[in-house]
Parts: sequence; structure tokens; C-alpha cells
Amino acid sequence: MSGFSFATWASRIPTIKLAFGFNDAELGSILLAMPIGSLIGLPITGWLVSKYNSRVPLAVGYGLNSIAMALIAFTHSTLALVIAVVFFAFTSRIFNISMNTQAITVQKLFDKKINGSFHGFWSTGGIAGVAFSTLLLSLNVSMQGHFLIVAAVTLLITFYSFGFLLTGDRSQSGNKIIIGKPDPYILSLGIVAFFSAICEGGMFDWSGIYFQQVLNVKIFTYGYLIFMLFMALSRFLSDIIIGRIGMFATYIMSASFIIAGILMAIIFPHFWTAMIGFSLAGFGTASVIPMSYSMAGNSKKYSAGMAISIIATYYITGTFLGPPLIGYMAHAFGLRIAFIVFAFCGLMLIPVARLVFKYQKNENA
Repeated sequence: MSGFSFATWASRIPTIKLAFGFNDAELGSILLAMPIGSLIGLPITGWLVSKYNSRVPLAVGYGLNSIAMALIAFTHSTLALVIAVVFFAFTSRIFNISMNTQAITVQKLFDKKINGSFHGFWSTGGIAGVAFSTLLLSLNVSMQGHFLIVAAVTLLITFYSFGFLLTGDRSQSGNKIIIGKPDPYILSLGIVAFFSAICEGGMFDWSGIYFQQVLNVKIFTYGYLIFMLFMALSRFLSDIIIGRIGMFATYIMSASFIIAGILMAIIFPHFWTAMIGFSLAGFGTASVIPMSYSMAGNSKKYSAGMAISIIATYYITGTFLGPPLIGYMAHAFGLRIAFIVFAFCGLMLIPVARLVFKYQKNENA
């Protein structure tokens, strides 16, 4: 449902752009409200995961997030839209960190790797969300009706699932951010998450615009849908791939797929080549964050919840800085040229991933 909710928001960004009459740069500025709300949530999330079992901020944060999404649909001024988007990002931050803390705890109960499959279900929810959005768009259902339906289902799922979530996962140590020299292991994981998140967040928010403006496709959700489909496929396969070739090789493979896919969509701006390119980019982007969160759980300095919270700061900053960056570049140079940013970020994953495994050896020494 988390993936479904996020896809609902992202798939309607072109609708919001049209309703308010924003140009690419103005839309980029609106999307900049997302990292602001997310970063406001950083110290609060760290405090919550240290004070409570993660299921409490998870359920409360997700319930409030559904309300925030509904509010977005009913805004009629730019200021109200910005406030609603900040609230949406703030609550997203709280439940995302809590949910990943739950996942790390569950992972420790299993001998085989299963964390990638959790992220796979997020992507599966995203696919369902885009498919549902596409259906409602074809039926000319208003954004208000669309968001209210999803918010209502989300609240029901939140109440239902609360009793099944794990308790007793509050860590007794490593719950405070240590001011001073950054931990190089966590820092390098954070930078990996940052570059991956620029690709992920940018593709979430601009794939529909790319198909709408560059390719002139009427049903503009196709690009987002194929990106999410191959993200889900990659995440369900990631645990198997990592078991076969190891995490470092999986990082390199992911970077290569991102670069190849984005360049294909840019160089050959046609429907089917863009679909193939977005597929490759989705497959490459998918595994990076699950791997990084799993490796965060190995930190000797921080608890799992706090390590994930720190890395998620980089991740969410990248997720939400990517869209406005693309917006400003698209306004100045055109959307095709702006997409080069994603290929560059894919390229940067390679040297930074090398640093991650260098510092991991030092952690285990």
C-alpha cells in the first residue's frame, strides 16, 4: 500500500501541473517542498525509533500520510499545495524509516536474504497504483475522487495491519547521532543512496512528463508503469542475484543498466526505445536501496533504525532534489537533455560503491 500511495501521487503530477498552469521550472520548485518536509522529519524520526517500537510511528505516520495525500487533491492555491506536499513528505519520512526498521528485524529471523522482496512488494504496489491511476484517467475520474479512494483504503489497511506488526524491536543503544567526523562507512552508503535516489525520484516524477511532452503519448503513464514493473521484477530477483554474484557486482550491474537505459531513451526518443530504456533503468535502480539498507544494519556505530534513518536522509534528499533539478534543467535546456543527469548518477554509483566495500572491510577488521 505504501508503493500504491506513492504511485498515486506521482502519477497525478502531470494533472497538478496542468491544473495550476505550472511551467517545468515552477513544477520543479513545487517538488522542492518534498525534501524540506522530509528533512524536517529527520530528527523526529530518529527520536521516534529510539523511543518506541517501530510499529507505532509506522502506523501513525502512514495514517497521517493518507490524509496528507487527500489534502493535496483539494488545494486551490500554490501556498496550500506546498503546505500539503510538505506534510505528505514529512509523514512519508516517518513511516518509511519505521517500515525499513521492521524489515531489518524480520530479516534477522531468516537465514536467507529476504529484504529485497519487501522492496519488491513496494514496487508491486507501485505498479498497481499506476495501473489504477491509468484506469481512472481513461475514465476521466477527477483527482479528488481518485485520492479520496486511495486514502480511505490506506486508512483501513493501516488499522488492519497494526496488530500483525512486530513488537520489541526498539534498540537500547546506538540511537543517537554522534556529532563529529562522519562514519565513512555510513557516509559512503548514504552517497550511494543519494545518487540512486536522484534516478528513482526523478523517474517517478518526470517519466509521465517525458512521455507526454517528448514522445507525445496521450496515456502518459506508460513510461512510469514500465519503470515500476521492472523495478518490481528486479527487487524480487535481487536476493537471488546477490546470492550468485555478490553485492559489489550487483551494484556495478545496476549502474550499467541505469546508464544504458537512460542513454537509449535520450538518443532514440521513440515510444518503444523509450519503453526499453525505462525498463533497463528501472531494473538497474531497483536493487541499490535494498542493498544499502541491508548493509546499514551491519553498522558497528549505530542501531539499525538510526543507521537506516541516516542513510534515508541521503536517499530522500536525492529522491526529492532530483525532480526539481530535472525541472530547472528541462526549463533551460529541454527535458531530453535534462535526463542526462540520471545517466551521470548511474555512472557515479561505480566509484562510490567501491568506497562502500573498502570501508566495510575496515568495519569488520
